[in-house]
Amino acid sequence: MGTLRSLWFATAALLGAAASAQGTAPSAKPDGTVTSPAISIPYSAYASPEAQAFFPKMLAAGSKAPPITAPIEQSRAFYDRLNSDRVTRMEKLYPIKMHSETIAGVNTDVVLPAQGVSPENSHRVLINLHGGAFLWGAHSGGLVEAIPIASIGRIKVITVDYRQGPEHTFPAASEDVEAVYRALLKQYSPEQIGIYGCSAGGILTAEAVARLITDKLPVPGAIGTFCGSLLDIDGDASYIGPLLNGQGVPEHRLMLAGLPYFHGANPRDPLVQPGLSPTLLAKFPPTLLISGTRDAVLSSVLASQQRLDQAGVQTELHVWEGMWHSFFSDPELPESQDAYRVIVRFFLHHLSR
Repeated sequence: MGTLRSLWFATAALLGAAASAQGTAPSAKPDGTVTSPAISIPYSAYASPEAQAFFPKMLAAGSKAPPITAPIEQSRAFYDRLNSDRVTRMEKLYPIKMHSETIAGVNTDVVLPAQGVSPENSHRVLINLHGGAFLWGAHSGGLVEAIPIASIGRIKVITVDYRQGPEHTFPAASEDVEAVYRALLKQYSPEQIGIYGCSAGGILTAEAVARLITDKLPVPGAIGTFCGSLLDIDGDASYIGPLLNGQGVPEHRLMLAGLPYFHGANPRDPLVQPGLSPTLLAKFPPTLLISGTRDAVLSSVLASQQRLDQAGVQTELHVWEGMWHSFFSDPELPESQDAYRVIVRFFLHHLSR
């Protein structure tokens, strides 16, 4: 440990001297805040060639996205176009069949592998909760997250169009997930059901499980919280992630309380942030956590995994180098394909037959 510490100090001194020579030396305040007048960070050499080529295109496309304050119809139209294009690309790589179905009064899309559900998965089902800041992502966004998993895993995936803001507020989405889950319990045992989601869907997955525990329902056999998990969007990555994605260090970070869906909710409520309650966490099922080194939510995911581990929950954590928020929404990247493999393997391992 002493040798590693000495190496760290020597490296820091060397980098500081080089920065001083260039007039770009960072400064540190007593509270630990670090300020740098200039910074230039190359894209990761460890990312795949495909990701290195795609990253600038992703940044250019992201710069056209409406701000979070834009009229909701404008944002939903933008992201529906984006996700519909991804769905078209995915269906060429991952053949599926799908149909719409109302379950317990909630709209869903049921996604099935084109070659049929495998015999080992005939009594298993996955619930997907789409991302989209609790504002957009219904239908096309859910299909983006469901298609590769259904096809590769040869398993039935039900993606839920839960109620979102600004029309609805917390806990409307959790109520919808619980309603669908209760209906599925009439056909499946809880050990045969998995729940997963990305971004807002990852946060909602954790919130829904906390609600099931509170309502004394059996928890699902396994869950996945991707690019969003049990805690608010905070920590180092909430500053560094935007910087590494060309947005600069944010002066005002977007946290849960700033989302229309959470207006009026107590951000410290364990049903909003289950990671604040060790009692709830101790009852969580095995959990898969996924993020990337350029994801603004990485710190939240890492802290969530740590708290689950401290609570005695079995966890599996995967962080992809150079990857951004919800990177696996674009199916051509090797990193995306690796993420699909990890997700399928996790659920097939943990769900009962």
